Formats: sequence, C-alpha cells, structure tokens
Amino acid sequence: MFKKFLAAILAVTLLAGLALTAGCGSQQSSNGGQAQEEEIDFPTKPIELTILFGAGSAADLINRKAAELASKELGQPIAPVNRTGAGGAVGYTHVKNQPPDGYNLVSISNGVSTAYYAGNMDFNYTAFSGVAQITTEPVTLAVKGDAPWKDINEFVEYAKANPGRVRIGNSGLGTFTHLTAVALGNITGAEFNHVPFGQGLAVASLLGGKIEASVQLAAEIMPQVEAGEVRVLAVTGERRLASLPDVPTFKEEGIDLPLVLWRGIAVPRGTPEPVIEILEEAFRKAVESEEFIEFAKNMGANAEFRRAKEFDEFIAQDDAEIGKLMEQIGMRKQ
Repeated sequence: MFKKFLAAILAVTLLAGLALTAGCGSQQSSNGGQAQEEEIDFPTKPIELTILFGAGSAADLINRKAAELASKELGQPIAPVNRTGAGGAVGYTHVKNQPPDGYNLVSISNGVSTAYYAGNMDFNYTAFSGVAQITTEPVTLAVKGDAPWKDINEFVEYAKANPGRVRIGNSGLGTFTHLTAVALGNITGAEFNHVPFGQGLAVASLLGGKIEASVQLAAEIMPQVEAGEVRVLAVTGERRLASLPDVPTFKEEGIDLPLVLWRGIAVPRGTPEPVIEILEEAFRKAVESEEFIEFAKNMGANAEFRRAKEFDEFIAQDDAEIGKLMEQIGMRKQ
C-alpha cells in the first residue's frame, strides 16, 4: 500500500514539473516572438532637413529633390529649411544642437571640413553621423574653345615649362575649386598662379582672356561648353560626368586627382542605429530612382549612393585631405 502511495506522489510531482517547464518554455517562446516582431516606430511626425545654402542653389535643389523622393518612402514629409551663413557653420551648428532622434537632418558636404579648418566653427565632422551620400559633383578644368592645348597633359606640360605664368581661376580663396587646383599642382609638379573670383566670374574672365583656365563645377560652365566657347579638358573623380560623357577623368589621363564635391545627408551624433538604417534605406531608394538620376545629371552631378558606415569612413578620409590643402594655402586655423 505504501509503495503504491509513494509511486502516486512521484507521478504527480513529475507531471507538475513537466507542466511548469512547458509553461515557461511557451512563455519564453512567446516573449522571443514578440521581441522579434517588435519594430521601431519611426518616423511618426515630419522630419526637418537643414540646407546650408540659399534657395535655388545647386545644394538647395539637389537636396530638396532627394528629400521629396525619400519622403515617399518614409510616409512622412521631409521639410527643407535653408539656414545659411559662415560657409555652412550656421546650419551645422543648429543641427548639432538638436536631439539625436532622427527628426533633424543636415545636408552635409565637403563644406563641413572647410568651415571647420577656416575657424568658422569649433567642431568638425565627428559631430554628425552619416545617413547616405547622394551625389558627387566633379570639378572641371576648362580652357577657351580655341586654346592650343588638346588635352590635360599638354596643358600641364605647358604649365611646368612656364612656372607661375599659367593663371587658373577659381570660385574664391579657400573654396573647393581652389583646393582642387592646388591639389593638381601638388600631383603634377606644375606651378600655377591661382586667381580667386566670386561665383561665375572665373568663366567670364576665361572668355575675356584674363586667365588661361578655370576650375569650376560643371553647372557653372555648361552654357559656355554647349556654345563651344569653352572646352573641358578633364574632370576630377573616379568616373566621367554623365552630362559630359566625352570628357575624360584626370585619372584616365594618368593624373590621380580624386577630389569631388560630394553631398549627403547626416544626423547629430548619437542618433540610434535603427533610425539611421530606416533613413538610409529611404534615401537609397530615392538616389537610385530614375527620377533622381536624371535630375542629378541635369544639375551637372552624378547620383552616387553610399551607405551610412561607408559614408562616415569616406568623410574622414576626405577631411584629412582637405585639412592638408587648407594648411598649404595658409587657411587652416584649427
């Protein structure tokens, strides 16, 4: 009798243990399933994009188009706001001081480095996390349509044979076009006479015979190129410009000059990775769309997407190069 009673007790205990284990397992499975299914709720309201230059500028138009297309992917509007001044420092400072929650974006470019090294702001690119690169704008080196040089190498050889006599116009002291021309001299050993102008004046001076060449973004010279008044010898960057398909890159001509004006989207440092990933994917779809590719081409730019982490690495490398060039021309204050 006692043995039967003991066996019954053991059986009940075993069944209870099995039931408890099964219940815990079911609860863990349920919780695990909930964790896997849980998704970040972003965005739930409009997003603001600070654009650092004025309405109608290339920076303004390109970033507005990217924002418009990315908004469709996010299901929330991205509202562009122009905050200009101090070479971009006003806009960068504003976004840096916003909460890192993904609702405040900035249209970052090489200008984040030039503004820092020029002393316009006391923080550098590390105040931001990249979301996506959206375009590159190669710099052109152009001469008059009837200039004697057939290609960039003939031009460089002439400059080397006549040190300091070849005048190259740029958009202004310390601008990206100025730095590009300085880099060309460094790479080739040619000694150029760098002449700073305001926006648009370099091309007029080229046509007037006051300088031998100009370094400008393609959008600045396309009307003169199409009219046959100006001839582009080469463009910077890794690939040809879509709007100038017959013009070789410097690299194709044996001159490794990779500097390009790039544009992209960034957020304040500390923005959660899942939020960055959502924004990154929306801008990827925007940049890779046929609509944006064609728009960029018409603006003298190449639609060129880089993911967030790769973009951060690219900005760091570019910043180091710009720092060296700014120091060389005596404009590095940081």
